[in-house]
Amino acid sequence: MLYRCRDRWDLPTPVAGVAEMKPLSVLAVAMALLTIPAVARAAGPINVVAAENFYGDVARRIGGADVKVTSILNNPDQDPHLFEVSPSVARAISRARIVIYNGIGYDPWMARLLRATHGAGRRTIVVADLVGGKVGDNPHIWYDPETMVAAAKALAADLGDADPAHRADYQARLVKFVRSLRPVEDRIAAMRHRLAGTPVTATEPIFGYMFKALGMRVRNQAFQLAVMNNTEPSASAIAAFERDLKTGRVKLMVYNSQVSDPTADRMEKIARASHVPVVGATETQPPGKSYQVWMLDELKAIDLALSE
Repeated sequence: MLYRCRDRWDLPTPVAGVAEMKPLSVLAVAMALLTIPAVARAAGPINVVAAENFYGDVARRIGGADVKVTSILNNPDQDPHLFEVSPSVARAISRARIVIYNGIGYDPWMARLLRATHGAGRRTIVVADLVGGKVGDNPHIWYDPETMVAAAKALAADLGDADPAHRADYQARLVKFVRSLRPVEDRIAAMRHRLAGTPVTATEPIFGYMFKALGMRVRNQAFQLAVMNNTEPSASAIAAFERDLKTGRVKLMVYNSQVSDPTADRMEKIARASHVPVVGATETQPPGKSYQVWMLDELKAIDLALSE
């Protein structure tokens, strides 16, 4: 039986989050980890494990040929909230020199696995901590490019400490990575100049940080919170959402194309019937795309939808 639980970021404690593991699976994985010896520093590339593939992308760009990166959540066609830990994931984490994950309730399974094993000299980067994230915040922090800069800087520092001989290389790649974000930042600035104040809505707050960067006014946040937490939105929240769509009060609706929710799906149908532009956003970086290309594609889709 799968336990499905969405990103509970309106709760006062971090115990509820995505991808709740089955109790028996937790025990089985923990027992398996006890049989894996602590890993000494190995020659060759540094093993980096990223909970999400966009952080894995950053690790590859900063580490280059000096790292071997394993990204755990990497399929945009699968619901990340249904993820279950496997022995192979546990083994990868136990062998990692550096582990990077999102935090603030998005990937609590990673924290559990880290507590279950202790790799020799392993370093852990919790990205939400780098940007001041706390329980109750929107966990989709990667939709803010500044989050990726913070993650890249932390990775470059940890890689340099783990591999001093290549410290200068990591720092050089960091500079290159930060510069590579300039087209995303420029696109955001140009769109904000034209679109700031535009009323928009979403079935979930997946795109929330980008909406904020664009200066847009986001409506129906109570509905979004309910769907995010896998609870039924109130009758008043549903009615307000429907009214906004049917009267054209909002100019755009973003939905999470990676998950399915009956109430959210219904709103998508109403939006299309009401000729409100609809754009899908994913929680996982699409294959074959860098983080920068992914963000630029999302921004382009928003821009095109609003220009129709």
